[in-house]
Amino acid sequence: MPRILIIDDERSIRSTLREILEFEGYEVDEAADGQEGLDKLRQSRYDIALCDVKMPRLDGLEVLEKAAEQRIDTQFIMISGHANIDTAVEATRKGAFDFIEKPPDLNRLLVSIRNGLDKSTLVTETKVLKRKVSRVREILGESEAIVRIRETIDRVAPTEARVLVTGANGSGKELVARWIHEKSPRADHPLVEVNCAAIPAELIESELFGHEKGAFTSAIKQRIGKFEQAHNGTLFLDEIGDMSLAAQAKVLRALQEHKITRVGGDKEIHVNVRIIAATNKDLKKEIEKGNFREDLYHRLSVILIHVPPLNQRSSDVPILARHFLQELCQEYGYPPKELSDEAAAALARLDWTGNVRELHNVIERLVIFCGPRIELADLQAYVLPNQAQRTDALASSPEAPTGSPEENPAFDFDRYNNLQHFRDEMEKAYIEHKLRKNKWNVTRTADEIDIQRSHLHSKIEKYGLQRDRA
Repeated sequence: MPRILIIDDERSIRSTLREILEFEGYEVDEAADGQEGLDKLRQSRYDIALCDVKMPRLDGLEVLEKAAEQRIDTQFIMISGHANIDTAVEATRKGAFDFIEKPPDLNRLLVSIRNGLDKSTLVTETKVLKRKVSRVREILGESEAIVRIRETIDRVAPTEARVLVTGANGSGKELVARWIHEKSPRADHPLVEVNCAAIPAELIESELFGHEKGAFTSAIKQRIGKFEQAHNGTLFLDEIGDMSLAAQAKVLRALQEHKITRVGGDKEIHVNVRIIAATNKDLKKEIEKGNFREDLYHRLSVILIHVPPLNQRSSDVPILARHFLQELCQEYGYPPKELSDEAAAALARLDWTGNVRELHNVIERLVIFCGPRIELADLQAYVLPNQAQRTDALASSPEAPTGSPEENPAFDFDRYNNLQHFRDEMEKAYIEHKLRKNKWNVTRTADEIDIQRSHLHSKIEKYGLQRDRA
């Protein structure tokens, strides 16, 4: 149901408009002045704001201006009893969708609201399409690490702080960088990516800072570097641990002075970029080896975000697998396919050395070769056909023993295929014990074992735990 906020200091006007709009089927909220209206716009999502111009604390034009500065997508319809052409022009210049005189003509007001809702829908659809085109996937998962990363992104993105993202190859460092940019005030400007590991050392400076015509043998024309391309936007330096020391020195200077000089040139060029860097290396060890500048490390690591490997958040594997399955079926034009619980649990027990990237490739293989329902046998046939030593990991899990080795002499460590298998079985037994103890009160159990309620629900689903109804 569309939501409308009425911002007006006259109670009679608010009451009348509320009665009319609720009769038309809209959900309506009120604010008695500009400041209260702005606060509500910050706290909740509204499709339309009907805003008076003359109000105490903040007038309507100030509310409109501040909402635009804070990237609030609500469509504003300004309503004023003191309307004149200058005020209407000023409101339109600041982003108002329409301007209506008091007392408002009911038919015109309802038409304006419908048109504003259409525009609001188009704005939302455009954002979704842009996100699809730029291939920005959601950061999926309910593990504590992923929840913490999403919370960190929400806090860091609106700032100008530099961010260093660490993690193994394929773990999702680029996705974190993209979401920081998407949620930042620079989102309307470019995100420029540079893979420092893929560019030869002798060309990295030209790639980053550009060059003038004739700067070197193959410089047949002027080239604009990545720093200039990212002006007012974000520059993502991927695998920065592989950058040469000479290039590191120039990057440090650019960060300190916000100026660059093209290779072969002498003119200083002002650049306004936000830097996000990523690496799969331990930069502190690289500093000890003399391969990375310590001063550059401290410039880049204002905020540190570590993306754990998939093996450390196996509970996220079924969530990711089912998402990739749906996504790839749509991409290939296949009918929707289903992943059985046994197959999903088996995927969670595998050793994902290639992390999320490897999981995506495996699901793509299964989409191509398997029928409408992917079973455990399909994994045995298509996931590890040439790795017999790991096929046992796909076997169904036996019942986990209860108690400690001392309490249970039959406790057999050799029955477990690997450490992750052992951890999963012990975690399953522990959670099931706590749930029974608390009579399946999920909230109380989550508090007792000190995890989030949503995380506990994911565990219950992962292990297929069900309440005994007997």
